[in-house]
Amino acid sequence: MNYRMICRVLGLILLALAGLLLLPLIAGLCFRENVLNFVLTIGICAACGGLLMLPRPRSRTLVARDGFVIVGLGWILLSLLGALPFVFSGSIPHYYDAVFETASGLSTTGASVVTDIPAMPRGDLFWRLFTHWIGGMGVLVFIMAVLPMSGEHSMHIMRAEVPGPSVGKLVPRVRKTAMTLYLIYIGLTLLEAVFLLFGGMSFYDALLHACATAGTGGFSTNPASIGGFGSVYIEIVVTVFMLLFGINFNLYFLLLIGRWKDVLKNEELHWFFGIVAGSVLLLAAGITKIYGSFGTALRHASFNTATLISTTGFGTVDFTDWPEYCKWILILLMFCGGCAGSTGGGIKLSRLMILGKASLAELKQMVRPRSVVRVQMDGKRIEGGTVRAAFLFINVYMVLLLFFAFMVSLDGFDVATCFTAALSCLSNIGPGMTKLIGPAGSFAIFSPRTKLFLTLAMLLGRLEIYPILVLLIPRTWKQ
Repeated sequence: MNYRMICRVLGLILLALAGLLLLPLIAGLCFRENVLNFVLTIGICAACGGLLMLPRPRSRTLVARDGFVIVGLGWILLSLLGALPFVFSGSIPHYYDAVFETASGLSTTGASVVTDIPAMPRGDLFWRLFTHWIGGMGVLVFIMAVLPMSGEHSMHIMRAEVPGPSVGKLVPRVRKTAMTLYLIYIGLTLLEAVFLLFGGMSFYDALLHACATAGTGGFSTNPASIGGFGSVYIEIVVTVFMLLFGINFNLYFLLLIGRWKDVLKNEELHWFFGIVAGSVLLLAAGITKIYGSFGTALRHASFNTATLISTTGFGTVDFTDWPEYCKWILILLMFCGGCAGSTGGGIKLSRLMILGKASLAELKQMVRPRSVVRVQMDGKRIEGGTVRAAFLFINVYMVLLLFFAFMVSLDGFDVATCFTAALSCLSNIGPGMTKLIGPAGSFAIFSPRTKLFLTLAMLLGRLEIYPILVLLIPRTWKQ
């Protein structure tokens, strides 16, 4: 392992964190608040980052194992140090609660332990929502976009941080790929902010909710989330952009270079919008009696379908009051998640498609043993290694889900609360399916031990399991 290069990149991460903390500091100054908490945190991050960068690496080469270690340790450090502003200001007094909230923001989960949002300083509230934007595309992708790192070997870092079954280069150079992804990300974020401004939101609220939507997070400046603004226009805008950020960002690049046909032929995109349309119609049919008209039911069904399949977690109504079969549809959407290469969480639709296609191919092979059945997607053959990787990921995901649900159950809550709390954190969604942890609930009810496990679940979900698990394998740390 290239320990010195790992330390150097971790140092860059902390320096980047110090730089990003300047934005909530400026926001606090604009609202004439005490910003000493941000000054102290910036000083700590800058000092730690500088110390980590002192050893000069003999080689800048990074291998796959180094990439996993950098991403795993980097995100843990971001969660631990990013929690300090909340503790220093007293807006979240307990450090373990602050780490939970920060990890929830960075992992774009949106599960919260804060019960009095209006009481938080505006600077702290800015940092709370801005963590969604940072975590959505990934801080390491950001570093690669603005700084030259280690040539082609930095692709190992991007593959470890960007969610999806596989990550490739959009253009020949990795740095340009990272820059392209971030330019698309920034462009969509600003576009949504402009639309929200037209809906009557203040500049502060519009910018932060655009950041939260971009990262498919779910934190809000309003205690009642998006529903608290009481605007159908704002709900429609957020619904559209939640779906846009749940799509593979590679498709936006293809649109920019004029390859429309490739986008229109994308199977994952077809399935994504097909599932959204089917879910909206089924949910609307089930909740029409509750809201009195099909139009209102269709509106709420559309928003909540978008918020759960994109794993954003915003709320307009309390869906825990909906019929049981509607809740099951929502739970299935929580498992599914967004497309590969999006900012969404969950298993990812592409993996489920590979699972379905491979299972069907195996069934055909059993019926006709001598036939040659290939697993294909978008007209291209899926290699056996990719199929095995998808199966393995889903298996590990399910094992971890049951493990975290069991750990939550030690607090004595009912099965539905334990299971959906684990599912919402591992899939980076936010609200669960019971009153205690639903859109109107809070994760503050759990013990410090359970919050620690759920924090781990959120990081595992955001980094797609392996970068964190690799840290626990002793062989990782050997030369």
